[in-house]
Amino acid sequence: MSTSAGRRQQASHHSNSVTRRQAARKIEFERGSNCGYPLNSFLEAAIIAIISKMLVWVLWRLLSAALAGILLFTGFCFSQTATNYSFMHQATSAPAVSYFDYIIIGGGTAGCPLAATLSQNATVLLLERGGSPYGNPNITNLGAFGKALADLSHSSPSQRFISEDGVISARARVLGGGSCLNAGFYSRAAPRYVNDAGWEGRLVNESYRWVEKKVAFEPPMKQWQNAVKDGLLEVGVHPYNGFTYDHLPGTKVGGTIFDVNGHRHTAADLLQYANPSGLTLLLHASVHKILFRVKGKKRPMAHGVVFRDALGKKHRAYLKTGSKNEVILSAGALGSPQMLMLSGVGPADHLKAHNIRVIFDQPLVGQGMSDNPMNAIFVPSPNPVEVSLIQVVGITNFGSYIEAASGENFAGGADFGMFSPKIGQLSTVPPKQRTPEALAKAIEAMEALEPAVLRGGFILEKIMGPISTGHLELRTKNPNDNPSVTFNYFKEPEDLQRCVNGLKIIENLIESKAFTQFRYEYLSMTVLLNMTANAPINLLPKHANVSTSLEQFCKDTVMTIWHYHGGCQVGRVVDRDYRVLGVDALRVIDGSTFHYSPGTNPQATVMMLGRYMGVKILRERFQG
Repeated sequence: MSTSAGRRQQASHHSNSVTRRQAARKIEFERGSNCGYPLNSFLEAAIIAIISKMLVWVLWRLLSAALAGILLFTGFCFSQTATNYSFMHQATSAPAVSYFDYIIIGGGTAGCPLAATLSQNATVLLLERGGSPYGNPNITNLGAFGKALADLSHSSPSQRFISEDGVISARARVLGGGSCLNAGFYSRAAPRYVNDAGWEGRLVNESYRWVEKKVAFEPPMKQWQNAVKDGLLEVGVHPYNGFTYDHLPGTKVGGTIFDVNGHRHTAADLLQYANPSGLTLLLHASVHKILFRVKGKKRPMAHGVVFRDALGKKHRAYLKTGSKNEVILSAGALGSPQMLMLSGVGPADHLKAHNIRVIFDQPLVGQGMSDNPMNAIFVPSPNPVEVSLIQVVGITNFGSYIEAASGENFAGGADFGMFSPKIGQLSTVPPKQRTPEALAKAIEAMEALEPAVLRGGFILEKIMGPISTGHLELRTKNPNDNPSVTFNYFKEPEDLQRCVNGLKIIENLIESKAFTQFRYEYLSMTVLLNMTANAPINLLPKHANVSTSLEQFCKDTVMTIWHYHGGCQVGRVVDRDYRVLGVDALRVIDGSTFHYSPGTNPQATVMMLGRYMGVKILRERFQG
């Protein structure tokens, strides 16, 4: 029963758009009232009811930093004991002034492998604004995974932000960066990506293997993921490439940073490679600006940083004397361009508007911001499914990647986990209305649902690139505040067409013979599409019956996959050795330098890049 053919285009638009910054809408999902289809059974009614309460939370966390609904289960209870690196300290213990060969801002996915490598032959200061992931069960235990992303406190390992597009997102605030929060999928960049970047192929492969020895594993494949794999092959996503870390067209099983015990391995684990006598790691160290020498210099020269500890006390760290010593920004796609601007490197007019002294007028800082749009369809299952992370990927020939994840119980226990009306993003009870009476009533309604409605999985597509770009600007001079960022999802027609083509593959996969046992026959694609579209998964205006237009479905249901990048791009803000153009002794090494997201998921390549550039910088240091 294909629904792809004969689909008419719908150009329905609301003339009075709801502001993108307002709170998420309350969705009133009455039986059949907004969907245009009959309810065939109590089970269908229950499924539709739970979808309206589920999707804003489950879909919001579905990938890269997420999959919380899928991960909220009781099957794993492993808790990693704290790793007591001898070089790891709270910033409150730091001296007022210190000196190092290299100062790295950001202990994230790139910063950790970079610091570990440079420490072998130099003194390194690694400054991380967040805390340690070790000993935090909300990070290391799959069974408590959603709590980390739900935590909106100042000490949370994740920091939520909403783009000017109206899409809810998050950035990491923890040692190890996004690798502490994502869905764990591990896959390398395509060979063409490596060539286009001008990277040395042999060193790239050596750097990937260096990373993989500590953090990458082969995932267990069970029934649901096998059905997805077989469905992809049945609908023509060929060939089958088996298990591999490599980016190959066709269908494959990728790697994961979760081991067989359900224990997450992060970029922070790569610090096991570090030379303890060469590295100083400070936690809860919030860098406020990079210091430059200007007087007597042809070009501004970075020579230190100012940072504050958890108590607000100011510290300064300077580079030791030496022409090879550098400050290196590895604060991520939001943090790195933000820090350049706060330090006086950026668009002069914008900096002056914030009363920031202009060190170097660089209008391209903060430009070229991109986020790979993700769209997903929830498929309730009549049969039990395993709890699975992203394991299988279909790499199509038209620029769309198909992935999937499943869960036996999306509620996560007696209190309904992150679906709980108490704390869940998915809750239809607004925070200010969460009285004891309202919470009790909502939980009672959840308890009345049939267990079957909490069983199923998501099939999603992410487009490559993307081509559409936006920009980042400062909101305040406080480095702990989120900047303003616009991604312009689907601004370019080619991005939208890739989304449409990806959804067509998903439709065919769901209707494939291989996937028969994991779908209800009477839940048509129209029903599945409308269920997803009617969930409050973003702050964008809604359109009626989007199942008639996949283009509108893409626009209305767009979500982040946490693969945002740009802002300090190679050739625009940094050169091919990642040195900041127009200033000396300063580099940016992280995903903010990318023009396009590498492969299906970027974390493998970002970790590789930290190691790769660490090796290259040490070569330059000792070979001239």
